Amino acid sequence: MKYGVFTAVAIVFVNTALSHAAEEAPVTIPIQRLSLDMAAKAAMATIQACRQKGMNITVALVDRGGRQQVVLRDTLAMPLTIDVAQQKAYAAMNFNTPTSLLENRFTSPFSPGKIEGIILSAGGLPIAAGGTIIGGIGVSGAPSGKTDEECASAGLEAITTELEMSL
Repeated sequence: MKYGVFTAVAIVFVNTALSHAAEEAPVTIPIQRLSLDMAAKAAMATIQACRQKGMNITVALVDRGGRQQVVLRDTLAMPLTIDVAQQKAYAAMNFNTPTSLLENRFTSPFSPGKIEGIILSAGGLPIAAGGTIIGGIGVSGAPSGKTDEECASAGLEAITTELEMSL
């Protein structure tokens, strides 16, 4: 009998808590996304920044779901840079941090090996506004990841004010 009363009280408590949670939880949630115009503006600003340094690169922007939104490969950028830029953007979005900060993250003997579809080298930046992750931008093709990241940063700077004002 002692356990029966305890079980009945627990069931009532759980049902009450779940019904209140269900009443307060939204059925859907809004997800912020870059418009095509803003993504293209960031991509072109990135290309221009690298051109000013004398480099042809590829820039990729992914949305919050990790899907490619814009990919631009400059005239002389190597074809391989398309996949690398996209994977840097995807990594930056998923880890919500610049990929330059992830370069040594998985180098210890017991860390996971290469993760399919993610490149952890400099050149990827998360796109965020108002504390919300919106996507990622990745660059490949410059002689160093540091330069890739500088160009990606220039692309983000081109849209930062408009992003912050929109949220």
